[in-house]
Amino acid sequence: MVTVADRPRLDMPPPGRKARVLLFLYRHRVFAAVLAAAFLLRMVTMLGYGPALWFNDSYEYVSGAVYPDRPSALRPNGYSFWLLLLRPFHSFALVAFTQHLMGLAVGGLVYALLRARFGLPGWGAALAAAPALFDAYQIQLEHMIMSDTMFTLLVVGVITLVLWHRTLSWKLGAAIGLLLAITALTRSIGLPILALVVVYLLVKRTGWKPVAAMVTVCAVPVAGYMAWFASAHGNVAMTNSDGAILYMRTAMFADCKKMGINPREELELALLCISDPPEQRQFGQKYLWWARNGQRFHAFGTGTTFTPEMSRTAGDFAKRAILSQPGDYLAIVATDFFRAFHWGRPRFPDAATYQQYEFPLANKVLPSWSSPKSSTTDRDAHEYDPGLPSVLIAEKPRVVGTDLHDPWAGFMQGYQQIVRLPGIVLGVLLLVGLAGVVARWRKLGGPVLLPWLAAFGLLLAPAATAEFDYRYVLPAVPLACVAAAISLRHGVALPGRLRLSRRASRVTPTPAAASAATSPREG
Repeated sequence: MVTVADRPRLDMPPPGRKARVLLFLYRHRVFAAVLAAAFLLRMVTMLGYGPALWFNDSYEYVSGAVYPDRPSALRPNGYSFWLLLLRPFHSFALVAFTQHLMGLAVGGLVYALLRARFGLPGWGAALAAAPALFDAYQIQLEHMIMSDTMFTLLVVGVITLVLWHRTLSWKLGAAIGLLLAITALTRSIGLPILALVVVYLLVKRTGWKPVAAMVTVCAVPVAGYMAWFASAHGNVAMTNSDGAILYMRTAMFADCKKMGINPREELELALLCISDPPEQRQFGQKYLWWARNGQRFHAFGTGTTFTPEMSRTAGDFAKRAILSQPGDYLAIVATDFFRAFHWGRPRFPDAATYQQYEFPLANKVLPSWSSPKSSTTDRDAHEYDPGLPSVLIAEKPRVVGTDLHDPWAGFMQGYQQIVRLPGIVLGVLLLVGLAGVVARWRKLGGPVLLPWLAAFGLLLAPAATAEFDYRYVLPAVPLACVAAAISLRHGVALPGRLRLSRRASRVTPTPAAASAATSPREG
């Protein structure tokens, strides 16, 4: 008797949406559990610290959303545009919630890129995403009214799009260019990232069409913003703070005697000379933000801090200091660069700034600093979110920006003392990524090169142009994890038997199986 196998039924309905979702979650069950835990931590943060946390820079961002008719002279208004978009809801809690979603999206992009494009196992891709999802300082920064989380998501999004596709169409290049424009309008360091991506694509011989589309689409919004800036401040630029920030960088070592400044002939530069001896100077920010004895940046009077003339004069002073004292400049850049790799977390630049990166132990009363339109920072915040509570201090009503609620706040305070990515681990990740770049020297670093250079540049740029700050370290972490994970995936960063090679754990397949098997290519 001969039996014939039943033919497959062609009218079988496809699995339902619920079944597809369950199957997807099962395939990515490790990351799904990781993402759920990370989401719960962020909800605990929102319950403990309502509606948001604040940094000294937060108030200008809020003022930019309340008074959107004039660009800031200090920093680009991209993040203020985001606050303006959410302003109809009148809720800083909503702003913080969207930023927590951005933080989760960063981890999701890292996982998706490593899993789908580079073939890492689920646990390996989830492990690479974990620092961005669980670092307590990352969660704390997401809850702060600051641009850093948005900037991190944009940078990781750009790197993900570039690495995901082996070939780029002009449409995809245009999409990347738009993301880069938003990145540059969020933080001015976005423009150097554009240069990095362009060089990478040229090295990879991507073709001129996607590169041209990317540069063109990026240039249009940036040029429009610069034209708006010129109409308000009189000069074509994105900020009037570049020279001032560079002056802050050189304030720790600039010696007008070594610089050869002649007070009679170069009075404007001489007025910026710092009277404190270099060995007695504590940190550069002191000589930029506060008009006290020895801080000569304010010698020209109130209201002249961030003007085109002051930016040019301060920039000329800083460049003179760097060219006259190159050894001192390189030494301080190296010192600040390696601050990112401590095992601990030394207090820098001062206790007040350091504490702003810790979950606070008490409610935050907003300061009454001056802001545009003859207003104050606390009034601007209250206008944005009328639901902010008030408290009487010295018989005057004051706006409370952060309201603590236990046990949630206490839990996050304890969590922050335990769960963080030590700087030395970040250093190891960078070294692993560097090993991957070196091992691919014939391919000019391969796909490891772009995330590694981006991570390295994000750490080096503040040290070279401003001053070390702990929040500048965090955007580099997911990119360092991506570079290290790609290196380890292809077994080039670990010696001998420790290499992560698929062939070490599999039986040699038959020719038929080998021809049928497919594996992610490195590109």
